[in-house]
Amino acid sequence: MGHDEAMPQLPALAVDIGGTKIAAGMVEPGGRMAAVARVPTPQGPQIDAETLWRTVAAFLERFAAGGPAFAGVGVGCGGPMSWPAGRVSPLNIPAWRDFPLRERLQELFPTVPVRLHNDAICMAAGEHWRGAGRGSDNVLGIVVSTGVGGGLILGGHLVDGASGNAGHIGHVVVDPHGPPCGCGGQGCLEAIARGPAVAEWAREHGWRTRGHEDVTARELADDAARGHPTARDALDRAGNALGVAIASATHLCDLEVVSVGGGLSQAGPLLFDPLEETFRRHVGMRFARRVRVVPAALGQEAGLLGAGALVLAGDRYWNGD
Repeated sequence: MGHDEAMPQLPALAVDIGGTKIAAGMVEPGGRMAAVARVPTPQGPQIDAETLWRTVAAFLERFAAGGPAFAGVGVGCGGPMSWPAGRVSPLNIPAWRDFPLRERLQELFPTVPVRLHNDAICMAAGEHWRGAGRGSDNVLGIVVSTGVGGGLILGGHLVDGASGNAGHIGHVVVDPHGPPCGCGGQGCLEAIARGPAVAEWAREHGWRTRGHEDVTARELADDAARGHPTARDALDRAGNALGVAIASATHLCDLEVVSVGGGLSQAGPLLFDPLEETFRRHVGMRFARRVRVVPAALGQEAGLLGAGALVLAGDRYWNGD
């Protein structure tokens, strides 16, 4: 009998490890979040792998005082990673390169299962389990932030792919003649729609050019809301790229819902209107026109809920053992 069936009444400890913060909380079997806490992720050239691990371990040990009263530990972390082994090399956490995170967590919590996946995949699982995709069997979750990631639910189950990277829509090519991508490709969705790339394109075209090298996509969205034409053009460009990628994914996977979250999604209609217009222009097949593209419903809790779902609903979201 697996852990899912053995201890359904216990909550899961959910962990979300990012470049700026580490979050954790208890996820109850019904999906309610409790006891959420956050600490900054240590940064700087003096931070090595073990220093960062000690910070994570000390933070999580507070949840296990007197012995772990939870069914397991679910973790979302930035990639790339080797899956399901859980050796991580997050792009935004340079201190960890091929770091055995799952193994270390299993040593910290030896009596319960530890399940680790890409943070964007956890977001998708959370949105399917308790968010915008609830009640649908075929869902794509997209995170548009510092990078662009995603996760794919087909037939009601998370699809991992050969290496745990299925659903990685950020590297779908949306413009073969577009800008180079950090992955080594050219014209990827991520190269156009990730927050820093959107802000950089706007600066190159006259938005806040002098003395504003560190402006963010959030400031861009604020200016766009106030009517700045270049800021609006930048969000139009990102929305168009997302619309092309989602149309392609919809035809390939026969989706019902696409849930879009992450920092750039907070731009609201300034991003979603051009996204929807481009998407509708590129979906010709009748089955694809039924798809709903919606903002993520769970906000910052999506990744934590999805990490908890790896444990509490492992029959749908975990294939790594």
